[in-house]
Amino acid sequence: MKIGFIGAGNMSQAIIKGIISSKIVSNEDIYASDKFQPVLEKVSKEYGVKIETDNKNIVKNCDVIFLAVKPQFYASVIQEISNSIKENTLIVTIAPGQILENLENTFGKKVKIVRTMPNTPAMVCEGMTAICSNDQVTEEELKYICSLLNSIGKTEIVSEHLMDAVVGVSGSSPAYVYMFIEALADGAVMEGMPRDLAYKFAAQTVLGSAKMVLETGMHPGALKDMVCSPGGTTIEAVRILEAKGMRSSIIEAVKGCVAKAKGLK
Repeated sequence: MKIGFIGAGNMSQAIIKGIISSKIVSNEDIYASDKFQPVLEKVSKEYGVKIETDNKNIVKNCDVIFLAVKPQFYASVIQEISNSIKENTLIVTIAPGQILENLENTFGKKVKIVRTMPNTPAMVCEGMTAICSNDQVTEEELKYICSLLNSIGKTEIVSEHLMDAVVGVSGSSPAYVYMFIEALADGAVMEGMPRDLAYKFAAQTVLGSAKMVLETGMHPGALKDMVCSPGGTTIEAVRILEAKGMRSSIIEAVKGCVAKAKGLK
């Protein structure tokens, strides 16, 4: 299988790196195009993939095409490549708000489309990607796309109606987590800890806590209770966070993010 990327930005580079590292496909069978020449030169130098400036050449040479451009450019790119799409070409989208029905209408013909929503931790192979597809995609083809994206973290096949919620809880949420890490570190700095050390303590604690949720299978509330000794320091901190509306603020942030994603259709 030859894999092509239309758009060679950070997410494409993360996926390219993961695919090559996992040895699913060799770098010689990966193609990339981008309107910015410096980006193409970087991708060619770092990963040894073939580069193109013509998107139609990517489509003609590849079996799987990742559309990794910004949502506002989807219509023009699809119009450019539509006539070059082969019957068995798999189109993989990476953008919020680009629903399967609209994509099919834009192509103007039956096309195999897999819609995905990865997040930026893919850049360190710890991403979370939601996947759904139209009825032209076979189960085997969907498994193949999952195997490609498992090289940058974890994948989950979901119903398309959940994709907007995925944006709120996964696609955009690294930003919330970074804010939390920064705030934790700021608190430690206020108490005299050097900032570089504060970031290390905060970030490693978030990493370890997330790993406990995933690996123990325990409810996050139960894990929280394990840390909260009666009359201790942690329950005092939890009391303050509850008083300041931490949970409600996060829920509202996710709701606002999802509403914005729905508005992109």
